[in-house]
Amino acid sequence: MTAAPRIDLHTHSTASDGTLSPAELVRAAADAGLDVVAVTDHDTTAGWEAAVGALPPGLTLIRGAELSCRWFGVEPAIPLHLLAYLFDPAEPELVAELARVRLAREERGERIVRLLQADGIDVSWPEILAGAAGGTVGRPHIAQALIRAGLVATTTEAFGPDWLGERYRLPKEDIDVFRAVALVRAAGGVPVFAHPRATRRGRIVSDELIVELAAAGLAGLEADHEDHSPAERAHVRGLAAELGLLVTGSSDFHGTHKTVRLGAHTTDPEAYERIVAAASGVTPVASG
Repeated sequence: MTAAPRIDLHTHSTASDGTLSPAELVRAAADAGLDVVAVTDHDTTAGWEAAVGALPPGLTLIRGAELSCRWFGVEPAIPLHLLAYLFDPAEPELVAELARVRLAREERGERIVRLLQADGIDVSWPEILAGAAGGTVGRPHIAQALIRAGLVATTTEAFGPDWLGERYRLPKEDIDVFRAVALVRAAGGVPVFAHPRATRRGRIVSDELIVELAAAGLAGLEADHEDHSPAERAHVRGLAAELGLLVTGSSDFHGTHKTVRLGAHTTDPEAYERIVAAASGVTPVASG
């Protein structure tokens, strides 16, 4: 009996806030025994070409992105992440929106650094930009600067309330989640709600909103994720079954920024096939 393919649909490279380059990421995915991996950097497709060029034999690449979204139905609005798979990277409206979000993220990063500097903390914005190596700048890059300065020991500590989690946290520009779902669908992509019940990350949206998003074109929910408790995973699966949504499982791998390993959680092949069948933007890339 042939073993089921191992499919990880949520990973990050240096094109956003991972520590492996896109080429290193696909090689690591193959070494981890994966059959399918999705590259889903934050608000960018910048890693796609390099990942395709370095694809090892036997590995299939799903090109995607993780979109920074917000639901404005409550005050303050709730941030959330939308995984977008196999969309057309040249669709003009989506391209423009992602460029806007990336610029806003960079401006926010520079403002956070100025706040740190005003408190006498020795961090350098040019050094942080260089560390991002042209990728989408995020708080993990500032966290690395705090680690280099000896102010914190880990990324987790840097994201605590004394640092980037609260004291030096600033809001960022995000995409209205309903607009994001519509843009992904218009670009031939498949939108899946990332870690929707991860209460350890902060506030979560209600099931009622997910019902509305499903009616608006949301295709699936990410259930198996390191930030979901067993009860939260079960809840997501139950909700997906009620709404006819597909369910994914993923590592949300960031390299050394997180302890989770590639393939720590995986997606059922049937759900993967549903994603591929629903997409009309770009196709999976298979290496021989």
